Amino acid sequence: MKRLTTALLATAVTAGALALALPATANAATQATTAATAATAVTAGTSGYDYDDYWGPYLSANHRAKATGWIGVEWDRHQRSNEVHVRGKLYDLDHRTYRQGGKCGYVKFQVNRFGDDGWSGSKAYRYCGAGGAKQFHFAEEDVRSIRVKVCQIDLRGSYPTRCGGWEYLYTTESE
Repeated sequence: MKRLTTALLATAVTAGALALALPATANAATQATTAATAATAVTAGTSGYDYDDYWGPYLSANHRAKATGWIGVEWDRHQRSNEVHVRGKLYDLDHRTYRQGGKCGYVKFQVNRFGDDGWSGSKAYRYCGAGGAKQFHFAEEDVRSIRVKVCQIDLRGSYPTRCGGWEYLYTTESE
């Protein structure tokens, strides 16, 4: 009888301690999430752009090229025209020599403008230097949508290969 009473008392004490600890843990997790969300909102709101966001990382199909970056959109005061700024880094992750089939990193952007039905190939960047990265920046006006694709390309080649899929960085519908 004494063992049974001791076991029941120990179970009750453990259950009580657990009940007191769980709300404190949940409260701390909620506060941490709220603080992280607020910090993100403050960072995004201080850029001076009407819309801004970080994008990537996006990879080539064989994961030997990578691109990451930031996009900012600024609308005119009548909300009829915009200017889009894209900044980023292109990484060459292919450590093979060119004799072994090594290739360069390549990133291509396409823009769909207001009033256009299709895409225009506006900007492309190449970087050859395994383990390194190249920074880039460009701006476009009157942009409805912009998308990016990461590939590889031969050192002196004209045709990208091993491309990942198109990834949308911005559409006016996303605002």
